[in-house]
Amino acid sequence: MAKRKRDLNTVYISERLRESLRPISRCALTTVVAPMGYGKTTAVNWYLAEHAGAEAVKIVRINVYSDNLAIFWRSVQDAFARAGFDMLRDYPCPVDAAGGGLLADDLCHGLAGEVPCYIFIDDFHLLLDQRASAFLCMLANRLPDNVHLIVASRDRFLPDAETVRLGAKVYPLGTEQLRLNHTELSVYAHRCGTELSDAQIDEILYSSEGWFSAVYLNLRTFSEHGVLPSRHSDIYSTFTAAMIDPLPEKRREFLAVMGLADEFTVEMACFVTGDADAKQILSALTEQNAFIKCLEDGVTYRFHHMMKECAERAFAALDGEKQTVYHTRFGEWYEARRRYLHAMTFYRRSGDYDALLRVVQEDAGILLASVAPTAVLKTLAQCPVSTLKRHPAALLVLMRSMFNWRNITKMMELKGILLAAIGEHPEMPEEERGDLLGECDLIMSFLCYNDISAMSRLHRSASAQMSRQAISIRNSGGWTFGSPSVLMMFYRAPGKLASELAEMDECMPHYYRITDGHGQGAETIMRAEALFCRGRFTDAHIELERAYAQIRDNGQENMALCCDFLAWRLSLCAEVEPELTLGERREALLRLHNASWLNIWNATAAYYYALRGEPERIPELFAQHRLSAVNILAPGKPMMEMIENQVYLAQGACAKVIGRSEGLLAMCEGMHYALVALHVRIQTAAAYERLGKHTEARALLRQALSDGEPDGLVMPFVENYDGLAPLLAQEIRSDLIDRIVELGEASRQRKERNVRPRALSALTEREFEIVRLMAQRLSNREIAERLFLTEGSVKQYVKQIYSKLHIDGDTRTKRGRLNELLEAKA
Repeated sequence: MAKRKRDLNTVYISERLRESLRPISRCALTTVVAPMGYGKTTAVNWYLAEHAGAEAVKIVRINVYSDNLAIFWRSVQDAFARAGFDMLRDYPCPVDAAGGGLLADDLCHGLAGEVPCYIFIDDFHLLLDQRASAFLCMLANRLPDNVHLIVASRDRFLPDAETVRLGAKVYPLGTEQLRLNHTELSVYAHRCGTELSDAQIDEILYSSEGWFSAVYLNLRTFSEHGVLPSRHSDIYSTFTAAMIDPLPEKRREFLAVMGLADEFTVEMACFVTGDADAKQILSALTEQNAFIKCLEDGVTYRFHHMMKECAERAFAALDGEKQTVYHTRFGEWYEARRRYLHAMTFYRRSGDYDALLRVVQEDAGILLASVAPTAVLKTLAQCPVSTLKRHPAALLVLMRSMFNWRNITKMMELKGILLAAIGEHPEMPEEERGDLLGECDLIMSFLCYNDISAMSRLHRSASAQMSRQAISIRNSGGWTFGSPSVLMMFYRAPGKLASELAEMDECMPHYYRITDGHGQGAETIMRAEALFCRGRFTDAHIELERAYAQIRDNGQENMALCCDFLAWRLSLCAEVEPELTLGERREALLRLHNASWLNIWNATAAYYYALRGEPERIPELFAQHRLSAVNILAPGKPMMEMIENQVYLAQGACAKVIGRSEGLLAMCEGMHYALVALHVRIQTAAAYERLGKHTEARALLRQALSDGEPDGLVMPFVENYDGLAPLLAQEIRSDLIDRIVELGEASRQRKERNVRPRALSALTEREFEIVRLMAQRLSNREIAERLFLTEGSVKQYVKQIYSKLHIDGDTRTKRGRLNELLEAKA
């Protein structure tokens, strides 16, 4: 009888394990939790291959390589692209609950269908960020029936409460299902071509406890040497002895070097190792070694983590000069492909700080923002000052990063190094010197945030010196730190409004010139908001339209959203139609996948519906008071909190408004947010009044009136007029109070006219406005003139209104029926 051929790379899935894998197709989330080497990946890949062979399926395989969210997100994008899904290619990495919710919605929408879809995330234990596991729980609750999430990890990652909440949607697999028993070990050994006695099987089972990798290594050693390893050998020693030591020196070094990569191709291996035979080496290794795999794309290779750890130990034993050469080549490979985080890591390991700083400049602080500040500081501490001086542009990027991390001491230290570097090179071209000093002034201006006068001086200085665009600022980013209002950011003190508007007009053109128009339109929006706050609605509308025109098609949605915030407030007081309805703007934002912009939209809609007294239409983020789950930059936080206060007021939670006011006012005082503080005092006065606390309410109102009077700010009072009217009636009349009462009463009447009957709920805001004008017996031409539309457009609107409301008959009958619906109770 012919001797059975040995094949230790045989994939063996026991009948017991096969049965354990079957429920995956019925569950939203399967967790495969076991220590390293238990065959988690092998089992899941076998299951997926079986399904792919039996039916049409979509499979997304994602590997985790580090705790860095930016690196993980790149892996996610690449994995979805390889599987034929392009929805995530330009998607920013979500960093908070709002971003996670948006991503979950987009995934569910993009993956839903008849074809089963499996998303397999391997080595999840490496991703230590708790936000990742929270996102998986949220996603599992929302997934359509055809989508199944499989997550393999060495450690439990689902909190007990989430496991209970998910219930039957989650299916757990663990070591009990994955480990081999006596019979299975015997079958596996036989399939590998290794015949063992019962005593030998018992010995392997005792030493390995059914651990698949340990069993494999035992069989490998037995195959090579005819004896089983010592029971006292640790797994790494056994692995190295079986898988690395027997190889020729050239292949051992190849493994040691490429073990540093997360994934690699033949081209990369040739470049890093300098070995033109990399393809042949990899072909031979994958045939002989179950711990080196070529992925499904046929070009990418990956080491099992056990192989990686042993390879890294072998690399550490290499000569120091060799290590430096290989680390440098890795850095060069990643830098050329704009994989800047990887490049920085390897240049740091090689000690090539010149190359590291070059990459910092190329990255412009974008990916660097995802690195822990402590890690960046540690690297800077190791970098010689003389090297830092050779890279002044990188110093600018690092200064901006330190500002973002609120490490002002280090920021100023880096500024000192920058100025010293410039001073030590009098031969530096004047243009380069001006660019560096100008951008330094630009970055320093952030330390003067919302002091327009101080910022303006630095912006003018920067503009006068610079001949190029700033390196450290990208115009695609938000300009208002998440605030929906420019005026609330820069109104510092009562009586200063006129000078602040003038300084913004002077300051912003200089800022735009050196930042490629970042925040374009800010000064116009601020002026429009100021006019609105003074009750000058027509002038405010004119400036608002100028702002919309100024920012149109420039890609800065942040500024368009600030226009919307004013437009919707203005629409409550005057015949103003925002550029897009709230629904249309939200649909447009969803296509851009930017959670921070959606947060501004949420704030606008929340404030608008709170003022209208329609709390049921307030977006969930504010209605359920989940702002704490959103990553809001510090300068934008007081505005968001003020809007949440208005929501509490609309919901009748007056005690909550009062309880929050002290902390909010302290925050406003610390940041010189005088207008936000004015709103908070007014809201709190209205809350006290509703609770019958008239003395407290009157004291707050008087302080608010005192603050609002120097600049004639009436609209913050008008927006809460219903709650303030009894208090205002008791005050000594003044021009300010007279104007508040006048506009407040007009607002009340307008609100009463605009109450929409439930029968007309299907109409858009524009359609409802036309219905109200039709009820005033205006002709189509008169309506067109009133709303700045063509007569043909009005006819189309009227036709659409009748169609939506299912109204038939002649013109008189239809108008009569429309009036009946308009007069019906909501």
